[in-house]
Amino acid sequence: MENRHKRLGLSDEQVLDMYRTMLLARRIDERMWLLNRSGKIPFVISCQGQEAAQVGAAYALERDKDYVLPYYRDMGVVLAFGMTARELMLSGFAKSEDPNSGGRQMPGHFGQKKNRIVTGSSPVTTQVPHAVGISLAGKMEKKDFVSLVTFGEGSSNQGDFHEGANFAGVHKLPVIFMVENNKYAISVPVSKQLACEKVSDRAQGYGMPGYTIDGNDPLAVYEAVKEAADRGRQGEGPTLIEAVSYRLTAHSSDDDDRTYRLKEEVEAARQEDSIHTFSAYLREQGIFTEEKEKEMNDEIMAIVNDATDYAENAAYADPDTIYKYVYAE
Repeated sequence: MENRHKRLGLSDEQVLDMYRTMLLARRIDERMWLLNRSGKIPFVISCQGQEAAQVGAAYALERDKDYVLPYYRDMGVVLAFGMTARELMLSGFAKSEDPNSGGRQMPGHFGQKKNRIVTGSSPVTTQVPHAVGISLAGKMEKKDFVSLVTFGEGSSNQGDFHEGANFAGVHKLPVIFMVENNKYAISVPVSKQLACEKVSDRAQGYGMPGYTIDGNDPLAVYEAVKEAADRGRQGEGPTLIEAVSYRLTAHSSDDDDRTYRLKEEVEAARQEDSIHTFSAYLREQGIFTEEKEKEMNDEIMAIVNDATDYAENAAYADPDTIYKYVYAE
């Protein structure tokens, strides 16, 4: 079988690390569902089924200087950018050490200044104009970073996306718009969301290239985002990438997806789950043995167990700090 990662300039170690990050995101997510169902954490909004797109995109960037504006499912993105399992669990348990908001926000509102992860907000797509503004600032200051902003296909129908895309196209800004098309905006299937065939068809209206790629293939996503980042750094402007995958869980722990989609549809999508397909590719390349797989699984479970214990035992915020960060001090 063709060695695709070498063709893209990726070493065996790099693709194994990509897979490890995908698997870590999956295992943290699965643990969060168990914690939620046992009444220990209040809310989960899942990355399951979208890890390949998230990790493939993050690895294509220069993670020591580029900015990322993730949406609420992007556990794979923030792990790749330097957030830890402990930090994600602290957010799930809403403890004071949570780096995103000190336990003030729901999980998925990722933000960490030191890793250039820019805070998102509950109203979807508000991160898009922010990403455009950051790339404008970089261009004005003659810095060569790019910003990557991710959002769901449902979000691409919001005004913020269209305004941000138009501004970025007019001013040729180094921003990458990545739509994680998981086929559902909560209960509304993509067939009822768009009049055009693909989200990427919208790129033409804003003077940028648009690509629809297999979001279950981290190497395809890596290649598309790398090319978009190179274009941005060379002053050629923005790119719209649509990574198509499938949301394997309900919209959130408060949603019952049985009311709007068939169990058979979800089971069929599980056959193309990137956690299985990418590990199969690595096995075919002879770089992922059973021994290595066991070692990786054991290591990740130890990390997840440690993160769970640490976050569960960490302190909640002191009630006296309730007005901190709300009013000027």
